[in-house]
Amino acid sequence: MFSSLQNPRQAAAQLLNFGLILSTAFMMWKGLSVVTDSPSPIVVVLSGSMEPAFQRGDLLLLWNRNLFEETNVGEVVVYNVKGKDIPIVHRIVRKFGSGPDAKLLTKGDNNAADDTELYARGQDYLTRKDIVGSVVAYMPFVGYVTIMLSEHPWLKTVMLGIMGLVVVLQRE
Repeated sequence: MFSSLQNPRQAAAQLLNFGLILSTAFMMWKGLSVVTDSPSPIVVVLSGSMEPAFQRGDLLLLWNRNLFEETNVGEVVVYNVKGKDIPIVHRIVRKFGSGPDAKLLTKGDNNAADDTELYARGQDYLTRKDIVGSVVAYMPFVGYVTIMLSEHPWLKTVMLGIMGLVVVLQRE
């Protein structure tokens, strides 16, 4: 059962393999960030504010390379608010001006009012630099695992325990 502890070479190989898996995942994430020009190219919908377009737990792929087009009214975007860590997924409902200095107003499809209450203090509109990316694709409910793990921290421990048990049982 603990034979790898007796063989340091095998333990080192397992540790190295684990490190390679982590570094590969990190490189894929950073590569996707560069291709999409977004610091967070994949996000999970955390609330029902965009229903029926997107449900809670949907996984969204973002694209931030609007080289030939501007961000337009009707586009679903993800934006960050200064001082808050959680990105918000909402639709652009109004646009004032054009170019990088255009003022954008957003609203959730399932919300009664626009997002001016969600913006940072003293901020009435978003600008292009506030936007993390535009939604180009989604996978329904795939991100629900992330929601479950954040809402129930004990699940992380259970999942790690199960994965460790599977590894130990495979070695026997």
